Formats: sequence, C-alpha cells, structure tokens
Amino acid sequence: QVLLVESGGGLVQAGGSLRLSCVAPRLIFSVFAPKDVAWYRQAPGKQRELVALIRSDHTTNYADFVKGRFTISRNNSRKTSYLQMNNLEPEDTAVYYCNFDQSWGQGTQVTVSS
Repeated sequence: QVLLVESGGGLVQAGGSLRLSCVAPRLIFSVFAPKDVAWYRQAPGKQRELVALIRSDHTTNYADFVKGRFTISRNNSRKTSYLQMNNLEPEDTAVYYCNFDQSWGQGTQVTVSS
C-alpha cells in the first residue's frame, strides 16, 4: 500500500478553478516515475469514475466530461501529480481521489456552487 496525500479541494463558484495535488511522500523517484497516476471522482450516490490518467511518458487520457477543462500533470522529482480544473461546473462536485499502483488517497472534496 502506497501512502498518497491529496490536497487542494474546496468550495468554488461555477466557472472557477481549483488545482488538486497528490503526493506520494514515502516513494523514491525511481519507483514513482515509471508508473501511471490517475485521478478519479465519486459524487454522492454515484460510482467512482475515472477523470484523467497520466502515464510515465506523460501522455494523458481524459474522460469526455472534462476534456478541455481539466489538465493532469506530474512532477516525478516531487513524486506529485496535479489536476488543474478550470471552468468548473456544479456537476463536478465530488470527492476526488488519486490512484497509484493500486493504492488510493483519502480524497479531497470539491464543491462547485451554481
């Protein structure tokens, strides 16, 4: 089990932005860098769904519902992944989770008001 710590969530108005971070503080660079990192979200009463993925070569995939609004990135030297979320919508309200090597963080709440 890998320790993952998310941060950056909060309350924002529709159209606003947030930047989420996910750090793996106990990993070393050589373990973090070669593996994929993903962000998921789970809204109340709904299943957890994939939001974005970034591979070791920095190629990315996005769910259709965030394309053009969210950007995933990573800084391997800091063992951190970021999710930049722009033009947020009330439908983006959820707990956002980081996933790495089959481990999950504790999640960070994102609430978008209309």
